[in-house]
Amino acid sequence: MSVHSSFVWSVADTLRGPYSEAEYGSVILPFTVLRRLECVMEPHRKAMAEIVGSYEGEQQRRTHLKIRTRSEDSAGLPFWTTSDYTLEKALQDPDNLAANLIDYVGGFSANLDVFKSFDFENVIRTLDSRDRLAQVTRHFERIDMSPEAVSNADMGDLFENLIYRFAESANDGAGQFYTPRDVVRLLVDLIYDEDTNALRDRGTVRSIYDPTVGTGGMLTVAEEHLHDLNPEASMALFGQEINPRTYAICKADLLIKGQDPSNVRQGDTLVVDRFEDLRFDYVLSNPPFGTDWKAVESEVKNEHARGGQGRFAPGLPSVGDAAMLFLLHVASKMRDVDETGRGGKAGIVLNGSPLFNGSAGSGPSEIRGHMLESDLVESIIALPSDMFYNTGIATYLWILSNAKPDDRKGKIQLIDATGLGSKLRKSIGSKRVEISEKNCEAIVKAFAGTQNEDDTSAVPVKVFSNRDFAYWTVTVERPLQLRFQCTPETISAVTEHKTLGKIDGLVEALEAFGDEAYLNREKFNKELGKHLGDQGLVLTTAQRKTLWQSLGVNDKTADYCRVSTGKNKGDIEPDPALRDTENVPFGWGGHPKTHEALKETGQAYFEAEVKPHVDDAWIDWNKTKTGYEIPFTRHFYTYEPPRLLAEIDADLERVVGEIMELLREVEA
Repeated sequence: MSVHSSFVWSVADTLRGPYSEAEYGSVILPFTVLRRLECVMEPHRKAMAEIVGSYEGEQQRRTHLKIRTRSEDSAGLPFWTTSDYTLEKALQDPDNLAANLIDYVGGFSANLDVFKSFDFENVIRTLDSRDRLAQVTRHFERIDMSPEAVSNADMGDLFENLIYRFAESANDGAGQFYTPRDVVRLLVDLIYDEDTNALRDRGTVRSIYDPTVGTGGMLTVAEEHLHDLNPEASMALFGQEINPRTYAICKADLLIKGQDPSNVRQGDTLVVDRFEDLRFDYVLSNPPFGTDWKAVESEVKNEHARGGQGRFAPGLPSVGDAAMLFLLHVASKMRDVDETGRGGKAGIVLNGSPLFNGSAGSGPSEIRGHMLESDLVESIIALPSDMFYNTGIATYLWILSNAKPDDRKGKIQLIDATGLGSKLRKSIGSKRVEISEKNCEAIVKAFAGTQNEDDTSAVPVKVFSNRDFAYWTVTVERPLQLRFQCTPETISAVTEHKTLGKIDGLVEALEAFGDEAYLNREKFNKELGKHLGDQGLVLTTAQRKTLWQSLGVNDKTADYCRVSTGKNKGDIEPDPALRDTENVPFGWGGHPKTHEALKETGQAYFEAEVKPHVDDAWIDWNKTKTGYEIPFTRHFYTYEPPRLLAEIDADLERVVGEIMELLREVEA
């Protein structure tokens, strides 16, 4: 594959000068697709010409062509061209090369509309005007891209490798369309694991969908793995892609494989689900990391506001990170559980933020709560760092299921595979590590629960109840205690206040208090009324509140302030400045892990953890929020004791000695 990639990429030498590096992809990618299609069609040109000449309707041509070209290794060609041209034949008339190529591309069947996404006709004319068309065409005409020379899987690797190179050379989010094959194979193995025996059954038919399909790499690996298990199995591939170039590559790739081209659709998955009425056996996705959704904010919020069974009804993450929107979408696309108990499974690659971002009651927490309370998360696997081409951050595989086995219902499995990476001999962008086939098997065994737990090399696995990640945030209040004294300083603060300072006679009323201190707000308010009356002043309720807030000073010896009106009249008033919160885990102290156990658990926690330190505090149950967080790294944290002081001192002495030696050399 590296040979093919290098040879295809070498056409960049021809483009250098008239084209900038950022423009290479717009030329090389469509020519690569065209040459691949040409090589696939080559053995069937005669049959293709006969069928095109015999039938006029698209459907008739497609049906008869597939039948005529079907073989043990191929479902038959579902596309054709009415043009007699090939790259070789087009080159034989150099004066009309551009027109010949446009005729060639324009003759493809209607289901092969990918060259419109490449704007290939304009690419051809531009190459011609810049005197590079013949050289580029000749370069691609020499490449053997037949299925015998380049398998479908290798072709997918080639496309994604080229896209990675173009993006990297243009500094344009290198690698965002490229999921490393080791990650894809692991993800596919995980979602197939519990279904392996059924996949070997005769007549097996499955559907798989990728909402961020890119060039279709995940779908290709999933299909090939199914055929490894069962050569007679059938897999319907579906995908949606926002980028027109990668959409075009994916559609061409699926056409070559005999898949229905209408199963690949272009569009922003977060704005519109192009397969709204469909659910799938398997869903795979590697959404872009750390991208915002500002451009589609109104559409997403409108869908969320509709509620019901909408994709985003459970909650919305911050606008700065769309990862959890893709998580919700993936979960919504799993097929419903049928009468046999078979449902859908999904695998999605995410960074670390969906595990813990957002406090109780926030959008991200609500989304986690939906996933856990609906029992959709089967496992989360932490991957080694430096696994991807465009980032070295920590990444995780989420395995979802709406039909867990009985022994896994209500549970979630965390697997720490961070230590199972193998160093690459040569890094590719940010990718310095890969998961070997052996380590992939070890992770799948850990997921399946078939590894030997006594083995020192066993992959670390921990199993939790879904509610182990739930907690309540309870609000702890303390009483408001204020001392009131009309000193020159406090009166001066009132005169400088933007509203109180404008009330004539207020200063005189306050000066009438003298220097007496009041430790009871009600008593102070009564005296205030008298002094205001003496000045002929009447303050509104809001003005009175602003006044005592300006004059009051916290004092632990003062009486508790109490609510003066409303249904809570007479209750102790809380001090906002002393307000605090406590996170109380579900099941704390052996209490039931249920929502109904809130007050029982919260009060017990309060009595044990809060009351001994602040005996006048209480819980305001009306402010309680339920939260969900998955502190993955905390559960696998291994304590490493600090180095001995003697070792540190020895290192310092050694470094000081080296510095002194260098200084002596400089002075000499």
